[in-house]
Amino acid sequence: MTTPPAPDHDPAPGAEVLTAREVLREPAEVAYADELAALAAADDRPRPPRWRLSPWAVTTYLLGGTLGDGTVITPKYLGSRRLMEIAVASLATDRALLLLGVPGTAKTWVGEHLAAAVSGSSALVVQGTAGTPEESLRYGWNYARLLAEGPSRAALVPSPVMRAMESGAVVRIEELTRIPADVQDALITILSEKTLPVPELDTQVPARPGFNVIATANNRDKGVNELSSALKRRFNTVVLPLPDTLEQEVEIVRTRVAAIGAGLALPADVGATSEIERVVTVFRELRSGTTADQRTTVKSPSATLSTAEAISVMTNGLALAAHFGDGTVRADDVAAGLVGAVVKDPVQDRLVWQEYLETVVKDRRSWADLYRACRELG
Repeated sequence: MTTPPAPDHDPAPGAEVLTAREVLREPAEVAYADELAALAAADDRPRPPRWRLSPWAVTTYLLGGTLGDGTVITPKYLGSRRLMEIAVASLATDRALLLLGVPGTAKTWVGEHLAAAVSGSSALVVQGTAGTPEESLRYGWNYARLLAEGPSRAALVPSPVMRAMESGAVVRIEELTRIPADVQDALITILSEKTLPVPELDTQVPARPGFNVIATANNRDKGVNELSSALKRRFNTVVLPLPDTLEQEVEIVRTRVAAIGAGLALPADVGATSEIERVVTVFRELRSGTTADQRTTVKSPSATLSTAEAISVMTNGLALAAHFGDGTVRADDVAAGLVGAVVKDPVQDRLVWQEYLETVVKDRRSWADLYRACRELG
C-alpha cells in the first residue's frame, strides 16, 4: 500500500497525522498511485498543458489494460470505451464536463478518477446542496481580517473553484442541479471567460491552462434546479448508463465489493458470484418491469435499484457473514439488505415486493433459500 503524499502545510498543533493504513478510504490518487506512476513513465503521447497524463493514458487508467512493461492497470469503469474517450476529450477542450445519469451509475467515481489522472489530485470538490452558497463557487472572506484590515488578498478565502483556476487543475462539482439556480449562474463567467472577477479588490483571477470543471447531476433531480440554457451550453454532457448486461453488472458489483471488503478488513469471502447474480437479477428485473426471460411482467418499486445499491446490499451481506456467519455470503446474509433496498415506501413498495416474491422468486427452485430468507423477514 502506498503512503499518502506529504501535506502542503504543517498540521495544526496537536493534530494527528494519519498514515495510509489509518484512513477509511484513500483518495484515488493515493490508492492507485503505483498505477498512475507506471502510466506516467510509459506515456510518450502528447499531454495537454499541466496534465499529468495524456488523454490516451487517462482513458487506459479508467478502463484498464496492460502496459509494455507488464504492469496491469485495473479497470475503474466497466462500460463503453467511447463514452470515456468523449469525457476525457471534453476535458482537453475549453468546455466543462457534465456527467449525467440516474443515481448509482458511477458519476462521482468516474469524476474522482478523472481528476486524479488529469491533475494528480481529486481533492478540489464542491458538494452541491440546496444550501450551497455562492462563496463555494467563487470566494469568501476571513471576516476577522476583513474588519481589521479591510478588503485584501490576504483576507480572501478562495473556493475550490478559485484554487483550481489558480493552479490549472480540475475541480469537481457534485450534484450541480441541487445547487440553487442563482448560485449556479456564478459558473457562467468562470466557464465562458475563464476568469473570476473580484470586484472588491478591483481585480480578477485568470484561469491557468489545465483548469476545467467536472460536474455531476442526477436524472432523478430533473425539475429541482435545472441548468439554465446559458450554463448548459458551457458543458459537454456525457450520460452514464446502467450496465448493459447482467454479466457486466455482476462483475462491477463483485469488483467493488471485494475492494470495499478488503478496505474494511472484513474476514469474509463473497465466494462464488451466485449471490451477486441473484441480487443483480432481482434489481434488473424490477427496474425493467419484466423477468429476464421476458415471460412475466412485474411491477417496479419507487427505488432506483442501481448498481451502487447492489454493491451496498452485498457489502452488508459480507459484514453479516463475517461477524455472524461462517464467513461465506449466503441467502440469509443478503435478504435483509435486499428487502431494505427495494422497500422504500412501506405501503406501495411492500406490495410490489410481495408480488414479486410470490410470482417470480417462489417459482425458481434454485432460489428456494432466498425465498425462505425473504419471507422470514416478513
